[in-house]
Amino acid sequence: MLDIPTPVVNYILSFLIEARSLAYLLVKKDGCLLAWGGKLAAYGITNLCKGENIGEQIFFLEGLLPLDDAYLFLPLIKIEHGICIDIHIFSSQEGDWVLLLDSTRDENYLSPIQQKTNDHSLLQEKLTKIKNQ
Repeated sequence: MLDIPTPVVNYILSFLIEARSLAYLLVKKDGCLLAWGGKLAAYGITNLCKGENIGEQIFFLEGLLPLDDAYLFLPLIKIEHGICIDIHIFSSQEGDWVLLLDSTRDENYLSPIQQKTNDHSLLQEKLTKIKNQ
């Protein structure tokens, strides 16, 4: 493990919790919600019920769990309320952890770049068609 100074770890934790609205869920291997915390309300997630199936409570997790001792990273997922999130899912002895981090800022940065790329591709196709006629 890296030898990371405590002030650096504290900064990273504060950044993730505040700037990225860190939220977490712990789901047993049978799909039932065991624990949760963090800034779930920032993602419109409220009224969770311990012991109930997670896929019935949070629609975008349906079919993703349980994991087979692997990890899953889903970047820039658009959920309800127009929020864009990064979803990290990994296994532990307790069950599967689901971490949610706000990635709206990343999306706002990348969207115009992607749009320019798409526009360029369309223009290339038009030019190719004109050239071939």
